[in-house]
Amino acid sequence: MNPYTVGLTGGIGSGKSAAGAEFEKLGVAVIDSDAIAHALTAPGGAAIEPVRAAFGAAFIGANGAMDRGRMREHVFNAPAERARLEAILHPLIRTETAAQARAATSAYVVLMIPLLVEAARRDPDWRTRFDRIAVVDCSEATQVRRVMARNGYTEEAVQRILSAQASRADRLAAADDVIDNEGAVAALAPQVARLHRSYLHLAAA
Repeated sequence: MNPYTVGLTGGIGSGKSAAGAEFEKLGVAVIDSDAIAHALTAPGGAAIEPVRAAFGAAFIGANGAMDRGRMREHVFNAPAERARLEAILHPLIRTETAAQARAATSAYVVLMIPLLVEAARRDPDWRTRFDRIAVVDCSEATQVRRVMARNGYTEEAVQRILSAQASRADRLAAADDVIDNEGAVAALAPQVARLHRSYLHLAAA
């Protein structure tokens, strides 16, 4: 039986990981799809040979991991190539997230998926995997400032990433619940605690 499932998402720099950490403090199983994708494309990962077969050895680094930087540049403005990569990764990610969700012992699970809204747009069945969708929200200016400070990217580089992601309006339209992360990170805890109480009630219903 699948547990009650909350999809947690937000644009780059919105604070998804910080919100996810608050759920974990409350004893909730948080499954990070990015971490799963990294494991799948690490040396010996299940996606390595399919990626090599589809894209060539040039996309596998000397250490045996997928060259994420090269792949990112390759698929950024090439929808067909992005779709080829997703056709490899998404089924593997779904299988692993489902296995981790079934193994979880918390009353509900949180699936942290950065591009949830984008994936749902391409595959409507994605939405059926979640009982609720929670969006971590902040202004685009705040996203830009945070990513520049965190990653050392130029403003132009951050804007380029934002332009490839779902808009703030699209994420908010998909949200059942919104976590406001415009201000200090300390403001996340009470918001997550309120949602936690709600999700416990919904999961028990």
